[in-house]
Amino acid sequence: MSRTEGSRHREEAMSAAQYYRRLHIPERVEEALNTGYRLNPPDLPGYLSNYFAELSNPPVISNIHGRRILSGAGSAALEVEVFCTVRNNDKKICSAVISVDSAPPLTCDTAEAEEKERAMSVETAIEWIRESIGPMLGGIQPNEQSNIDQLLSDFFQPKMEESRQQRESELHAETSSTRSVPSPPASPPAASKKKGSGKGKKAASAEKPIPPAEPPEPIVRGSLAVSAVSLAVATSSAILREVPLYSYISALRHEEPPSKMAIPTPLITLLSYGKCSPGKLNLMKEVMMIPRPGLTAQQAVDLALSLQAQITKQMDAVGKNASGTKSVSALGCLALAGDRIDQPLDLLREACEQLGLELGTDIYLAINCAAHELMDYNKGKYEIISGTWKSPEEMVDIYVDIISRHPAVMAFVDPLRMEDVAQWETLGKTVGSRCYLIADVASRTKPSLPCGDPIRTSGAILKYTNQTTITDLLTKVRLMEEEKRVTVLGCLDEECSGSSVADLSVAIGAQFIKLGGLLRGERTDKYNRLLAIEEELAQSGMLDSYSTFDFPVIWSESQNSEETKPST
Repeated sequence: MSRTEGSRHREEAMSAAQYYRRLHIPERVEEALNTGYRLNPPDLPGYLSNYFAELSNPPVISNIHGRRILSGAGSAALEVEVFCTVRNNDKKICSAVISVDSAPPLTCDTAEAEEKERAMSVETAIEWIRESIGPMLGGIQPNEQSNIDQLLSDFFQPKMEESRQQRESELHAETSSTRSVPSPPASPPAASKKKGSGKGKKAASAEKPIPPAEPPEPIVRGSLAVSAVSLAVATSSAILREVPLYSYISALRHEEPPSKMAIPTPLITLLSYGKCSPGKLNLMKEVMMIPRPGLTAQQAVDLALSLQAQITKQMDAVGKNASGTKSVSALGCLALAGDRIDQPLDLLREACEQLGLELGTDIYLAINCAAHELMDYNKGKYEIISGTWKSPEEMVDIYVDIISRHPAVMAFVDPLRMEDVAQWETLGKTVGSRCYLIADVASRTKPSLPCGDPIRTSGAILKYTNQTTITDLLTKVRLMEEEKRVTVLGCLDEECSGSSVADLSVAIGAQFIKLGGLLRGERTDKYNRLLAIEEELAQSGMLDSYSTFDFPVIWSESQNSEETKPST
């Protein structure tokens, strides 16, 4: 070795020694070797690896990738993958999937147009993630949930404003175009009837006009990038910390995980007689089973499977009768044909009798009426059965009658439109003390918005989608708890695989979870995760349960007096 090479070698050795001393490496190596010698672990290299892993830099986000996948119904959905730099290596940590929400919800007539919009929304979300969100979050630790959610919200605000301006511009153009078309000539007045032509007939009383539908909350194309990335980041942080997602998010909510956690009561969809189902009956989009308090989620699922099998047996016995037509809906349940309001409830009563179960004791029922899908705005009435229309006032009478004849019914979801404020009030005063009145589409309180429902309800169904972040969801739950309202975490009508909604429901302390039925894989994925969480909590001694059904006070005497108090 030449003198020059030797001098360079000594300089490098001195520099290396200074570098390692500055990082306290010699002391840490000595401590690791001494401790390993004393402990004498069976896998010494593994022990040393874990020792130094604790000293490594925390993981940071290196890349976020979005791609299009298919939902359970074959529609476009979004998957987001999170990559992190962990001990100098870039690796994929996890992925999260989000279905595309639609507002208003899909109807039989708009499915094709909505499907095109779903695909465009997913492609826009992928573009946002690739060009903006991924680079923006690069280098940030995935456990900085609040900071990341704020960055996502700040990124989305200009997109929302841009979308609003575009809608206003399109509306203005449509209005201008309409004004430019000349009005048709007025029709000549109809010949008046003879004076006595109406003898023996009562003059038709003027129908009370219904409040017009409020414009739906606009969904910004691509907004699901926000919810998907927020969820994927939270999942990544949970994986890196080696804790379940429900435990990680619960710690965000409570600062530290509670000692006990309850599994929400599942609302298990058994039957569908909705607008798009075969047959004439429209009123019952979902007939759901509510297990009695005290049953585990596993017991509830087993009970639902027994009922489902018995119902199928009964329907098969019907044979080729038209009323026995059945198929499986996207909600994961039997879609049946019916022509009477009592038909689904009679079918379930018979199934329970065959299984030795008692409705109203062993199980209860909830009905998703999806009233917004039934309104005929030309007539100003709800078409509850094909060719049968009812006013909002008559709808209240129908629900009161259902409960009086079928006391096992203890929950209605969207029994009326949001705009039917007076009828919600009447229904709440009449049955609110013994029946949950839950708003889904009838609620304007999305997880990303503050409370502001014009109607008083027992609670609302929250759905994690669109521009919602984990922080938004936790904030919304806190506000609902302050209002003493029931929290229900639900799925979309068209779902994709992925089970994070089960973790979210446990983390936020939801009283109920609405996952649909047990006849589709994307639904059972979520039920399976809920059952796995229940087992984990039971094994760790943390499992709690809801012992009773608590009905929030929707209307009290003091509220009634306040409403009737004259203004001064």
